[in-house]
Amino acid sequence: MDWDKIRIFYTVAEAGSFTRAGDELGLSQSAVSRQISALERELKAPLFHRHARGLILTEQGDLLFRAAKDMRMRLETTRARLTESGERPTGTLKVTTTVGLGSIWLAQRIAEFLDLYPEVRVELLLTNEELDLSMREADVAIRLRRPAQGDLIQRRLFTVHFHAYASSDYIKRFGEPKTLEDLDQHRLVAFGGDQPTYLLAVHWLATVGREPHEPRTYHCITNNITALKLMVETGAGIGVLPDYALDGQATLIQILRDVEMPSLDSYLVYAEEMKSLARVQAFRDFLVAKAQRWTF
Repeated sequence: MDWDKIRIFYTVAEAGSFTRAGDELGLSQSAVSRQISALERELKAPLFHRHARGLILTEQGDLLFRAAKDMRMRLETTRARLTESGERPTGTLKVTTTVGLGSIWLAQRIAEFLDLYPEVRVELLLTNEELDLSMREADVAIRLRRPAQGDLIQRRLFTVHFHAYASSDYIKRFGEPKTLEDLDQHRLVAFGGDQPTYLLAVHWLATVGREPHEPRTYHCITNNITALKLMVETGAGIGVLPDYALDGQATLIQILRDVEMPSLDSYLVYAEEMKSLARVQAFRDFLVAKAQRWTF
């Protein structure tokens, strides 16, 4: 199909009349009408119902309009990317990562990024599900495992270590477990629910040192790391937390220090076609600098 005719059709559909579309396009009403008639002959389908009060899309016209709208959006996005390439970072940057890492660690550093790049608008999408970067559900992602998609650019950032913690009040009441067997006599709280397996695997207090079919009982399970941290801080029980959740705080006591604890490697991930965007480059460099100072 002739894109120029599609462009004219889209403008007519938006305007609702040949006259208003002609004014917007700088064409006469008759020229616009001829282009639409030619497109209808080309497609062998009527695109508009013509009424005295204006134009109404036919079923075929509505189908074409939705396709044309999608094409227009893609072209506008491409134009913006081409314009921005090599220039100063501007526009919206959609960043996705897990709820825990995003709400506790990354959110605290967004202010610094915005100070450095005031023309970038960050949209932070926090979910434990992995959004599809190839389908533009997000521009960049910080993931806590190596991406399976081979067509994505990936850069390892840092290792997130997990440790078991309890509050001082809890230890005063129930004592400190010195061995894995001691956990059998303690209250355990954990991250859980309908979550990705790799995230659940690091919260292994129920099964460490036990047969898998005979796990310890969790006294409380939550699907939010911040809530889990608050439960541990207030003495609800012993829980496994990522090192970034404490960030130098001395409110919790690490237990079972001699036991090897789980860890997850983090990766910055984005699609190949996004690598030339100034805002993506800026965010990549910002995160790499932060990763180099990762001290947990």
